[in-house]
Amino acid sequence: MQLNDALAAQIVSRAMKILSFSVNVMNEHGLIIASGNPERLHQRHEGAVLALAENRVVEINEATARQLKGVRPGINLPIEYQGKRIGVIGISGEPDEVRSYAELVRMTAELILEQAALTEQLQWDKRHKEELVLQLIRGEGNVDQLQQAARFLGLDLSQPRVVAVLALEEAQPARLRELVHQLENPERDNLVAIHGLDEIVVLKPAKIVDYVWQSEQERGRVKQLLARIPHFKVRIAVGDYFAGVDGLARSYQTARDTLRRGMRQAPRKQVYFFEDYRLPVLLGSLADSWQADELRAPLKLLTRADTKGVLVKTLRQYFAMNCDLNRCAEALFVHPNTLRYRISRIEQITGLNINNLDDKLLLYLGLNLED
Repeated sequence: MQLNDALAAQIVSRAMKILSFSVNVMNEHGLIIASGNPERLHQRHEGAVLALAENRVVEINEATARQLKGVRPGINLPIEYQGKRIGVIGISGEPDEVRSYAELVRMTAELILEQAALTEQLQWDKRHKEELVLQLIRGEGNVDQLQQAARFLGLDLSQPRVVAVLALEEAQPARLRELVHQLENPERDNLVAIHGLDEIVVLKPAKIVDYVWQSEQERGRVKQLLARIPHFKVRIAVGDYFAGVDGLARSYQTARDTLRRGMRQAPRKQVYFFEDYRLPVLLGSLADSWQADELRAPLKLLTRADTKGVLVKTLRQYFAMNCDLNRCAEALFVHPNTLRYRISRIEQITGLNINNLDDKLLLYLGLNLED
């Protein structure tokens, strides 16, 4: 801990709120770095040099002040932090008048230093935790080294976790920090990091039963979070669970891809879980391949022939109802015979038999690749 100008000014300000005397703070070289009398700034205080050299309280009266350079009557006390002398605090005035305040002022100075050191340590821990989170989701670093870094920070990487990605529509640093605070409080053992200008990544504890992640608990927590942050325009995607430290990078990948797919497929929703978009997300990597073009081919034929989009809409609803003709007809508000006719037209245009599993799968995959 070093006694800098900002801390010294804080000590002077705090002390002079309770004293009617001027207060000075000198650094480890005896230079005045903060004072109730600005004219004395940056002067060498020989009383402070003596207090530091001999590690004692130095009282200066009028007679002594005339013999030393840069001093006035008062009392000067060494300031210590963790057993090390880092500066001096001085109270200007006749020693008999200010003596009773001396220890109080020194105690105030040392308390401020301890508070500043604690704040600095917390900020250091926070920065390194964020860096560890980013390494984990990027799949960087050796697992043993990551485990060692986590232990140093007091973290347990054996705790099963799943990754969530939060994207803010308004990319403002202050809003990001406020949202991070909301995610860290109340304490739920979340590991949180800002990733880019508008993205926050959260490594959330996952409940595992018989090797299966119980996502319902997380769905409830996401609802609670949204209720606490109604003033944020945010979208949340939760990835899948993968075991092990190296599984966090895969969990992040599924969360990020789920967010992209969810925003395209259901732009009005705020929350997307990978398990709800599993197939379109998994197909996403095929999107620009020749295989994807082949899978889309029957649907392209249907789209060209279906100028009003009725047949494509019918096909989507048919699959949404798990191929149940009666439920699909009800959802479309048409007679089952009308639905059968439309399906027959789909078969004629695409050359596929919807009762054949392979043909049905081709149509289903083509639809998901088009979304």
